[in-house]
Amino acid sequence: MEGRDKCVIELGGKPMLEHVISRLRPQVHRIVIIANDAPERFSGYCLPVVPDTLEGHAGPLAGLHTALEWTMSETPDAKYLLTVPVDTPFLPLDLVARLSAALAKKKASAAIASSGGKLHPVVGLWNVGLIGEVADALQLGTRAMTRFVDDQKSAVADFPLVGSGDLRVDPFFNINTPEDLERAEALIAVTEAR
Repeated sequence: MEGRDKCVIELGGKPMLEHVISRLRPQVHRIVIIANDAPERFSGYCLPVVPDTLEGHAGPLAGLHTALEWTMSETPDAKYLLTVPVDTPFLPLDLVARLSAALAKKKASAAIASSGGKLHPVVGLWNVGLIGEVADALQLGTRAMTRFVDDQKSAVADFPLVGSGDLRVDPFFNINTPEDLERAEALIAVTEAR
């Protein structure tokens, strides 16, 4: 999807961002968008839009740092923060509950999602107190979520594929190519019927 803004790409007749918001809204207290470019494109959503606090598009870990800072400032009573990418329109409706259960079972400070034998480190539930560890990792040059997740010995919550027959979908299927978008259009009916 090079050169295209994934947030506004239409899927099933509505922008991808709307799919993500509608799946998250019943699961979380507040939603914030971390975006470094053109915040006005989100003006119709009535959600806070915050750019990374680190300059130079420092990667997903910098986005987590920014989200943790925002949470501590704007929702000081929050203990946890959920992160998801905008290109995952099939997020589970029990995402927070299952990540919370994995986090509690392992007594960890972070829990990430997995499906089909693959980890999804950007889809995570993070203890807000991890902000110091995130800042330290960034200071040491860590940019990838995978490395940070490993260092934290994060809990993992495994999610099954959903749907039936040939129309089974990974709940963390992300749309990166025009072919992915075509497949997502074919799969959208499966998740909407769920």
